[in-house]
Amino acid sequence: MLILNNTNVYPSTFILIGIPGLEEAHMWISIPFCMGYILALVGNFSLLFIIKTDAKLHEPVYLFLCMLAVADLVVCTTAVPKLLSLFWFHDGEISIEACLTQVFLIHSCSTMESGFLVGMAFDRYVAICNPLRHSTILTHTVTGAMGLAIVLRGGALLSLHPFLLRWLPYCKTNIISHTYCEFMALIKIACAETSIRRAYSLVVAFLTGGVDFILIICSYIFILNTVFHLPSKDARLKTLGTCGSHVCVILVFYTPAFFSFLTHRFGHKVAPHIHILVANMYLLVPPVMDPIIYGVRTKKIRDRFHKLFSFQRT
Repeated sequence: MLILNNTNVYPSTFILIGIPGLEEAHMWISIPFCMGYILALVGNFSLLFIIKTDAKLHEPVYLFLCMLAVADLVVCTTAVPKLLSLFWFHDGEISIEACLTQVFLIHSCSTMESGFLVGMAFDRYVAICNPLRHSTILTHTVTGAMGLAIVLRGGALLSLHPFLLRWLPYCKTNIISHTYCEFMALIKIACAETSIRRAYSLVVAFLTGGVDFILIICSYIFILNTVFHLPSKDARLKTLGTCGSHVCVILVFYTPAFFSFLTHRFGHKVAPHIHILVANMYLLVPPVMDPIIYGVRTKKIRDRFHKLFSFQRT
């Protein structure tokens, strides 16, 4: 591994070392990551195929689900193949261009995932609190415009990250104690003043994930207020049941996301291997679980899966 000296502060490559302290277990750790990546690919592509080919599923919530599936695929495909190459072949070298591309795609698409969850929350809010106007409020045009706005927001706010990192001097080392290139991981090995860059990252994180989470909470406050005013217990349970899949996906996405964010900035006593394992779970677990959650809990998608399976058998 190359340790940079002070005369070479703008490296052309970085070295990813994987999970510090668990190098001997990399081969074993790669097995669940490989299986998870395959499940993510199969599950999300199947979900996209089912929704695309079934006109009955061309509803706002499923269109947002398609957008979420695409973002999931981009996030895990940006990180996991390089991770597996590192674990299997000790191929930790990554060019600065590829590294900064990872930074942009992982952070921007994660931001888009958060935005799509807000769109799905808004769909549930309208469907439950204003059901008679659902089809007129959330038309395909409005849904597409919301999706485009979410993509543009993620691309615009995160497009500065690679430029903020590109010309930093890295005179300490070019070794990144991580399995992929991440904004804060690069900031930590820079040997320049980075407070402004850190502040910008925090502002972007709040304007995206923070605001999104607040909007989701607000939508569910209105939903619960409406549900508790329904006349019967059965009606309340049935209505809440329509939100079950979305709530599960929110927990799967935000739990490791918040843990990873907080430990990177404030959790100095958290063991590095714990943080990096959680950071990787944040990239892989949502793409694996989202199609499973919606496939198991959503009757329309489950029935379509059964029809496809029955058709293949005949």
